[in-house]
Amino acid sequence: MELVLDFERPLVELRRRIDTLRQTELANGLDLGASIRELERQAEALQRQILANLSRWQRTLLSRHPARPYTLDYAADWLTDADELHGDRSGSDDQAIIGMLGTFRGRSIVLIGHQKGRTTKENVVRNFGMAMPDGYRKSLRLMRLAERFGLPIVTLIDTPGAYPGIDAEARGQAEAIARNIMEMSTLKVPVVCCVIGEGGSGGALALGVGNRVLMLDNATYSVISPEGCAAILWHDRAEAPRAAEALKLTAQDCLRLGVADRLVEEPAGGAHRNQADTMRVLGDAVAEALDELSKLTPQELLDDRYARFRRLGAIDDRGE
Repeated sequence: MELVLDFERPLVELRRRIDTLRQTELANGLDLGASIRELERQAEALQRQILANLSRWQRTLLSRHPARPYTLDYAADWLTDADELHGDRSGSDDQAIIGMLGTFRGRSIVLIGHQKGRTTKENVVRNFGMAMPDGYRKSLRLMRLAERFGLPIVTLIDTPGAYPGIDAEARGQAEAIARNIMEMSTLKVPVVCCVIGEGGSGGALALGVGNRVLMLDNATYSVISPEGCAAILWHDRAEAPRAAEALKLTAQDCLRLGVADRLVEEPAGGAHRNQADTMRVLGDAVAEALDELSKLTPQELLDDRYARFRRLGAIDDRGE
């Protein structure tokens, strides 16, 4: 069943009326073109109005929509001659992180990303996109493999956060994330990171240390989920919309603060309404970033990445 968010409902109902009129026109040989065009005009105006006035919480809900394309969707669309690479070489293959070797627009790359499921069964297998330490160790192994062969790395970030269970902590969750952050900062190949949905906490940052960070315009990136923040500050998860405003977690916020380098606009209606065009426009942005970075030497790539992260959190003389 299609998930319709509350603020989308008027637009979805209007589009259903348009579809009903088209079916009636076709079935009965009527000319309803004028009525259909008027409703389409109203739908376009309503869509612009809704998208122009989205709150940070509403964008958070959009970033989590299960119809958005996931890593395996991008891999199928972007890559030819693709092979999935498994395992951390320590006895585990975390299904919450996917690693692929393939050809992207004529260039061999390693693609690594979080993978959620769309059904309950799939989400159990993928642990809702929340990786264990094994997943981060697998991703680091593949990054080192990419560096050994001089291949660019593209990461796709879409996770509520790293898995917070006791077993994950016992197996070194914090160390695995910290090591990924450290090792990614020293990779001598181009690294392009894309936030395609939720970018949650260290679980996102463990795949997020790149030369370029791109965000879809309905994606989010924050140190904690709004629900988690609300539970800590106000002891009430229902205050999540209030927390989302304080966290400044949208792509627009991240671009303004320098956390993201480029905002990639989703097709009209959002990525969950048009997966194909979303994957195309993000693919175009990734290709442009790789073209730019491919001109840099290994040392220049290191310097570029270092400078990028040193700029974060900088303030001017006015304290802004």
